[in-house]
Amino acid sequence: MSYTHDRLLADTTLEEADRRVREALKEHGFGVLTEIDVKATMKQKIDADMDGYTILGACNPKMAWEAIGLEPRIGAMLPCNVILRSVEGGTEVSAIDPVASMSAVENAKLHEVAGEVRDMLKRAVDAA
Repeated sequence: MSYTHDRLLADTTLEEADRRVREALKEHGFGVLTEIDVKATMKQKIDADMDGYTILGACNPKMAWEAIGLEPRIGAMLPCNVILRSVEGGTEVSAIDPVASMSAVENAKLHEVAGEVRDMLKRAVDAA
């Protein structure tokens, strides 16, 4: 089972991909709660050079509310991460598959919510 939904934005810079992904997430009911510039962090912390790599922590408040109501500790697995990664030919966008990430939680209702979120994230990535 794959744990991400991936898409290559051909001939697209990381900055342009970031703009498009944020817009698509917003259009599909998500907000970006966190942002980590992994490239800058690795350079600052361990003086390591790497290609562009950004992690966006996306959240749909309605779905998060529902998930937390079903499993109060599920917040340890939130928000849904979307990565933007500079690759040859453009920028790869990868969104977590919440069904895969929450498979260890034995709660059928939560899995239904995770499936809905997976579909919403997939549509957002595909729209970027």
